Amino acid sequence: MDSAVPSSEYLTVARQGILRLMANIKGVITIDTRKLEYLLASKIAGGHVILADSHGVGKTSLARALAGSIQWGDRKANREGIPIESFSRIQCTVDLLPQDILGFNRFDMKANAYTFNRGPIFAHFVLTDEINLLTPKTQGSFFQVMEEQTVSIEGMTYELPDPFFIIATMNLKGAHLFPLPAPQLDRFMLQLSMGYPAEKDEADIVERHGKDDSWKDFGPVVDAGELLAWQKLVDHISIKREVIDYIVSLIRKTRGYPGIVTGCSPRAGIKLSRAARALSLVRGLDYVTIDLVKELAIPVLSHRLELEDPAMDPHEVLRQILKETPAGG
Repeated sequence: MDSAVPSSEYLTVARQGILRLMANIKGVITIDTRKLEYLLASKIAGGHVILADSHGVGKTSLARALAGSIQWGDRKANREGIPIESFSRIQCTVDLLPQDILGFNRFDMKANAYTFNRGPIFAHFVLTDEINLLTPKTQGSFFQVMEEQTVSIEGMTYELPDPFFIIATMNLKGAHLFPLPAPQLDRFMLQLSMGYPAEKDEADIVERHGKDDSWKDFGPVVDAGELLAWQKLVDHISIKREVIDYIVSLIRKTRGYPGIVTGCSPRAGIKLSRAARALSLVRGLDYVTIDLVKELAIPVLSHRLELEDPAMDPHEVLRQILKETPAGG
């Protein structure tokens, strides 16, 4: 595309594909439409998502549905020839080591040489279950993965696939938890909670998934090439300077605000602007509005705040900041 703003034809095709993807996921998963839009926007924007939620609300099934909705074609290995899975699940425990996630070199007696044994991180979609059960050392193995989309083992660097997406779940309470360091939390584009379903929805879930064949007709509906095309479209969604100025005002207001020890970094503003562009695309728009930025502020910024009182609700703090930050000033 030569123009800065995508044509209506590109937007229409993207919107149709995104709606097809959402319908496919909702065929097997009960999830609030807006939260699903946020999740897809994060993926399309090239970001990762952390789900802070209770057990048994469908986090793993959601990740599997998202991964299984994509037709991967010949994308079965990276440039170095390392096999790539479409979906991988890492069950985090306190005794897990970095090599259990990234991989390690093993000496092959027959070949008389070291060979690389890939870890479960080599997948298009990675579900990292209960990430805050990992020790700080093992948590650190995600820094390069999330920032550079590469893995370095003993001087060798291996590329991770594109698209590449991490959904991490985080326990809110429990024993043996290691809080994620602020720099790692800052690398997640969104923090969401699926929450418990409404009573009628819960009855539908029990009825649907009480059968062995509940996923019988489920399959891919979007090609990986379409997903990559949507990612490229994000850069062409218009965001005016007045909207950027509003984002900067929000970010700066979190610094030194009463009750906040550490506010948001410039990276947070970048993530918010990119998530807003992607959400605009998901909804078939070619521009970002201030209202859309306000809508995304809490899921994008809440996990980046360090509060004086851990009992304080970061969502409530951000709601107050939103009230006090006028558009255009």
